[in-house]
Amino acid sequence: MSICKALTIAGSDSGGGAGIQADLKTFQELGVYGMSALTAVTAQNTQGVHGVFSLSPEALGQQIEAVAEDLRPDAIKTGMLWNAEMIEAIVKQLEKHDLRNVIVDPVMIAKGGASLLNNEAVETLKQRLLPRAFAATPNIPEAEVLTGRSIKTMEDRKEAARDLYKMGVRYPIIKGGHQPQQKKVTDLLFDGEAFIEITNPFIETKNTHGTGCTFSAALAAEIAKGSGIHEAFETAESFVHEAVAHSLDIGSGHGPTNHFAYQKSLQGGSRL
Repeated sequence: MSICKALTIAGSDSGGGAGIQADLKTFQELGVYGMSALTAVTAQNTQGVHGVFSLSPEALGQQIEAVAEDLRPDAIKTGMLWNAEMIEAIVKQLEKHDLRNVIVDPVMIAKGGASLLNNEAVETLKQRLLPRAFAATPNIPEAEVLTGRSIKTMEDRKEAARDLYKMGVRYPIIKGGHQPQQKKVTDLLFDGEAFIEITNPFIETKNTHGTGCTFSAALAAEIAKGSGIHEAFETAESFVHEAVAHSLDIGSGHGPTNHFAYQKSLQGGSRL
């Protein structure tokens, strides 16, 4: 039996809703063996980020190397990268071990507003990591930072996706959760030739902590299993929609999404 494996390179969320915790839960739910390389440890709950304790680039690089030499991931996703030195450490390992199928979630701001990527690291992300990305999954504010483009309309999103494609991203995906229209949310994929849109109902809830991490992790899991980008995009969309529709109302702030919900929906049972 062939085991599909995925590696998350991201920060730890002590509250369990985002970061490597969300990624590993998503990998498990989608039948993929999950591995991790930590960039930082955060003191975090549903109310926000209370502290960030960065690991060294050397520690990050050794984690990736240990995984690559023995367990070799079928796909990789990146989340919170914190600074330029960490991005360089990641790129060094990608090149050294010829690691592919990299999904870049350009995490910049936490749900509570805390910065998770230093300003000087944005250019390094654009110049060094995005050209090696199989896919990138920015939300609209992140896409604006990466492209320097104001995004107000669907045509703006398409232009931004084209910009990311020109930067080297094979499959840009721009998430639309920050601009719901007529109580619907549309995410956009550009495959180099055509645009694919998937629209879901907008769900009124404050419990959306970890949606971006979960989406990119689901995408990585499906790519690790050998799915094409269109199929992986559809599964990631369904996974996150179910997770938000049946979110976990715990904590007093932005509660986490429900990583159990997707498989329960397939089984026709309760999401909890």
